[in-house]
Amino acid sequence: MAANVAPVTLSVVVPLYNEEANVAPLVERVTSILEALPDRPSYELVLVNDGSADSTAQFIREELRRRPHVVFVNLSRNFGHQLAATAGLDVSRGEAVVLMDGDLQDPPELIPEFVERWRAGYDVVYAVRRTRKGESTFKLATARAFYRIIRRLTNVSIPMDAGDFRLMSRRVVEVLKRSRERHRFLRGMVSWAGFAQTPVEYDRDERRYGASKYPISKMLKFAIDGVTSFSDVPLRFATYLGFTVSTASFIYALTIIFFKAFRLGTPEYARGWASTMVVILFLGGVQLIGIGILGEYIGRIYDEVKARPLYLISDIERS
Repeated sequence: MAANVAPVTLSVVVPLYNEEANVAPLVERVTSILEALPDRPSYELVLVNDGSADSTAQFIREELRRRPHVVFVNLSRNFGHQLAATAGLDVSRGEAVVLMDGDLQDPPELIPEFVERWRAGYDVVYAVRRTRKGESTFKLATARAFYRIIRRLTNVSIPMDAGDFRLMSRRVVEVLKRSRERHRFLRGMVSWAGFAQTPVEYDRDERRYGASKYPISKMLKFAIDGVTSFSDVPLRFATYLGFTVSTASFIYALTIIFFKAFRLGTPEYARGWASTMVVILFLGGVQLIGIGILGEYIGRIYDEVKARPLYLISDIERS
């Protein structure tokens, strides 16, 4: 591994998982854009292999041999997108760091505008999706709902329709490096950090090579991580739901006692097996919801107290 301690103005961090078809066009496209930046700032392209099962690592090494600015971070296994991105941010050395996905749906052509706004004094320049090409109606609807729900539930102002594609100043990156929670929601953490932030709108391209690495199960987990990382509203919801059901049950019981005490007979809704089962199943469902919400938070506490490393790096290679 060649030693390279020269100062770097701009780092571009790209986590990659099974993206062998995208490595070469990604490096070519990003490099040409960085080379054309005004004043030709020094830069590095940090490619993080997140335990890919295909030939992603091999293609990155080929680019490493061809280009002097590539940095290859090879994780010991697949740790997930957010932790792979964290590894890249930790390794990066630039005064400003651009984080982007490797599928080229987020156009690197926005980087010059990111840099221009950073030089104008902004610490965070984040990309906001105006349109999203090549995605299903279901994906668009769930994404729209996700951003709006999380905005209402959390106490952090997280921009709507903004992903992880953004530029961050070194002091923002240092904040992320000091924040070592395991269930990471980077876009929320950047919003929580504050500083001067500004949006840039763009039209998101459709994926040309490979398949999405975010099926519904991962999207749901990501949404849960986002809510539980920045909000205790679900816990309070369980409490309020418990009080509401208890109050309704108490009123129900008083009604039955009233009818019995004044020999008015049994009200229709309180007779028979059906009403009994409805009440039992309803109360059981409420209890399981409450236990499930508690379990989500306790599971995260359990992960945090073990204090294991967020990721493990097999090796770092520089040109």
